[in-house]
Amino acid sequence: MATIFTKIVRGEIPAYKLAETDDYLAFLDVRPMVEGHALCIIKREEDYVFDLTDEELSGLMIFSKRVATALKSVVPCKRIAVGVLGLEVPHTHIHLVPVTTEHDFRFGKSVEVSQERMIEISDAVAAAVSL
Repeated sequence: MATIFTKIVRGEIPAYKLAETDDYLAFLDVRPMVEGHALCIIKREEDYVFDLTDEELSGLMIFSKRVATALKSVVPCKRIAVGVLGLEVPHTHIHLVPVTTEHDFRFGKSVEVSQERMIEISDAVAAAVSL
């Protein structure tokens, strides 16, 4: 059965897309820890990050770095925190979370962000990212 992320890749579920290549996709988390919380995924459905090939893992990290750089230029923060938990959705993904304090990065915490602001952030990041 396809994961929710595979359904996003296929266009079956809408997403606030930030960047996309043939192999990777970045989009805003709909239950963000903070404004601008993004997810970077490999399009191929693979549950565990360390089951990726070396090329896929390095490609995902380089893709995530480019998205994080653009995200930091759009969302005010001290840095972009990175997390890989992988239990919430069985599809490899990297969390990119704009943080100012350590308390900004907490799984299980979420904030409300309006649809208008999600669109504003996704459009600005998409314009700023260089792939």
